[in-house]
Amino acid sequence: MKKQIILVTIGLFFTITSIAQNDIDAMRYSQITFGGTARFASMAGSMGALGGDFSTLSFNPAGIAVYRKSELSITPSFFTQSTSSTYNDDNSTDRKLNFNLGNIGLVATKIFDEKNSNTGWQSINFGFGYNRTNNFNNRSVVQGSNKTSSLLDTYVGNANGHASTDFDGFSTGLAYDSYLINPINNLPSTTNYNHVITHYGELQKKSVTSSGSMGETALSFGGNYKNKVLVGATLGIVKTRYTEDAVYEEIDEKDTIKGFKSFSFSQNLTTKGSGVNIKFGVIVKPTDWFRIGAAVHSPSVIGMKDTYNTSMKSDLDTVTFEKKSADGSFDYTVTNPFRAIGSLGFIILKNALLNVDYEYLDYSHAELTSSPNVFSDVNKVIRSKYTSTSNVRIGGEVRFDPLTFRAGFASYGSPFLGGDNKNSKRTSYTAGIGFRENNYYIDFAYVFTRYSETSYLYDSPLLNPVQNNYHNSSFMFTFGVKF
Repeated sequence: MKKQIILVTIGLFFTITSIAQNDIDAMRYSQITFGGTARFASMAGSMGALGGDFSTLSFNPAGIAVYRKSELSITPSFFTQSTSSTYNDDNSTDRKLNFNLGNIGLVATKIFDEKNSNTGWQSINFGFGYNRTNNFNNRSVVQGSNKTSSLLDTYVGNANGHASTDFDGFSTGLAYDSYLINPINNLPSTTNYNHVITHYGELQKKSVTSSGSMGETALSFGGNYKNKVLVGATLGIVKTRYTEDAVYEEIDEKDTIKGFKSFSFSQNLTTKGSGVNIKFGVIVKPTDWFRIGAAVHSPSVIGMKDTYNTSMKSDLDTVTFEKKSADGSFDYTVTNPFRAIGSLGFIILKNALLNVDYEYLDYSHAELTSSPNVFSDVNKVIRSKYTSTSNVRIGGEVRFDPLTFRAGFASYGSPFLGGDNKNSKRTSYTAGIGFRENNYYIDFAYVFTRYSETSYLYDSPLLNPVQNNYHNSSFMFTFGVKF
């Protein structure tokens, strides 16, 4: 069976090829960010040994045991992504805005009366709510003149040696039906083909708009034992939605190619999925000013469904053609890697907090499966292409009642074992301010993230790479009530 999927994704690749579920899908749903509440984000998601914030339920569930009161919180968020791409010395920039919900959560706390309890348990806590863990909103554009190759070269390569009835109906078949590739000498019985671009130099342009998110509904339970050991567990119900509209064009701007003006290839993809994971965490308090945290996350097993279609338009000077594929769909499962997090927290003069998180995961352990399983080759690529990495998050806050000032830094290592993107790590800089009274609080956070990656418009040894620079900003407001 031929399966198809668009290979373009935020911060990864602009490659155009036959659409097939691949390693890019595994990476898209394995990389998570520190969304959630404004306090959590303003400290760069570094609260693994501190707790006391709803977002920690999705990172170190033991953080729920820090609560001494019940609490309800909600976090609206504003996100903007800017992408600058350079191809053959031509630079293009585009951006996209998005409003979303970063968090909504409820924690219920039961404090035990020490006079009537000799078990050592000080409190138990239950939590239920949602944390946003990734944002797929982006818009990008790449353009530049190419004097060495065309996407049609790829279609000719796929076509040679095959009858036209065997062509992929989502790519090569559309190019054939649009008369962009043709039998040599116009003999219908031949299995050798050429394309309509007689010499190179055409403008190549690719625009991509993506949207969607990944989030987790957390069902959590925790307890405080003698104010020394805090434990917690979370059942995470993962929901994800990803949509992508991509258009690739080649245009004879100078009108030097006889019988050809332009063609465009459009791809449309919608992916929806749901799955589960389990997290366990502990926080130990050796002294009043020092805390140690640890957490493990099971792999998330996410059932996915892709729906997609493609279309091709050609303008050949005197005639135009437009062809569209059938609608396709495919069901499969993504399993993302196991994670381990270690944390150190410090309470400084009772007016300041500092936390350091170290996170380990191995992206080569991600995998795709289906029934029947057709992903053995894809999973081999994942094993050879990706590697383990370390993520470091540092965050702190200083309190001047009723105001609190926060800042943080996060560094996420590259998942690539080698190649152009081996050193393409992602960094975030965060800041925020909070206002707190006994029964309510308001927090604000700003997060700036940047990273760079190299990509290719399509598979050709004659093609120069595209250098992509990504910058995004998030603004978050959390409103909370304690009771």
